[in-house]
Amino acid sequence: MKINGIQQLGIGVDNVHEAWKWYREHFSMDILMFDSKDTAELMLVHTNGKPRERHAILALNLEGGGGFEIWQHTGKKPTPISFELQLGDLGINIGILKSDNIEAAHSKYKASGLNLLGDVTKDLAGNKHFYLKDIYDNLWEIKEHTEVFKKEKAVNGGVLGTVIGVKDIEESLKVYRDILGFDKVVYDETGKFDDISEIPGGNLEFRRVLLRHTDVKNGAFSTLFGKSEIELVQVINREPIAIYKDRIWGDLGFIHLCFDINDIDSLREKTKENGFPFTVDSARAMDTFDMGEAAGNFSYIQAPEGTLIEFVETHKIPLVKKIGWYIDFRKRGNHPLPKWMLKMFRFKRVK
Repeated sequence: MKINGIQQLGIGVDNVHEAWKWYREHFSMDILMFDSKDTAELMLVHTNGKPRERHAILALNLEGGGGFEIWQHTGKKPTPISFELQLGDLGINIGILKSDNIEAAHSKYKASGLNLLGDVTKDLAGNKHFYLKDIYDNLWEIKEHTEVFKKEKAVNGGVLGTVIGVKDIEESLKVYRDILGFDKVVYDETGKFDDISEIPGGNLEFRRVLLRHTDVKNGAFSTLFGKSEIELVQVINREPIAIYKDRIWGDLGFIHLCFDINDIDSLREKTKENGFPFTVDSARAMDTFDMGEAAGNFSYIQAPEGTLIEFVETHKIPLVKKIGWYIDFRKRGNHPLPKWMLKMFRFKRVK
């Protein structure tokens, strides 16, 4: 079993075309990997027992990092969060995007009229970063990171990780450290912190743990996805609220964090042995799951604080659709794709 990096961060929206246009314009998420309209029939445990019609777009940024799965309920009106999310509420609080030029990113976003939450500061490890809200009230951290797959005109790359609100850090480490392999503690500090004071609820006391992985990823797409990190935040002296309280998967906000993997069968056994069995398992229902132009298997587990973690084992993707060039990983294997081949994704760019 191998975990090859963050494939994508799921974002529930109420207009998938409008959202993708905004994320293309401001975050350069302009490489279209799939655009699929279908019914989510296998997610019943997370959708109140009903199949749900949906429209999903998977988009990447060629500077590297994970992508966005922009996801819209089409069979019902997506339900918004009923309260103001505060840092430390349970689930994915913040999406982290990487940038090799923080000042340029901050200046560009400011000139574009984006909702910046303060100036560039440094996190507890000394990395420059800043925060902003998109037009859907999702919170983003733009973090200094020198790793770039292909230098573009963009001021940011793709997903570096997420900030996740948890009730008990030690319990949540059973997923993020023991299953997902984020085994390096960069910092573990408790107190009040100036760098998060502009975030809603960020002026309270927190325990913050930043996790990274020590292994070198070598899956087919690992060179593109790059390194990743997770920050767990536990608010002190406030009772956090579950972000998806009285809502279902796919409703508005960050809906899941997805990892690219190999060998879903051994992963199934590992998650079960660690006390977090699959809640959804497409491989038990079918040989391969058709995602329009792509195909593979997927599964989910749920972390102690409620965060949904998705695993995707890719079987087939189109490289250059116009000439019918597909990669079948069941025949090729899952060793790293050469950089020149990954750079062919530029032909999937949508302006």
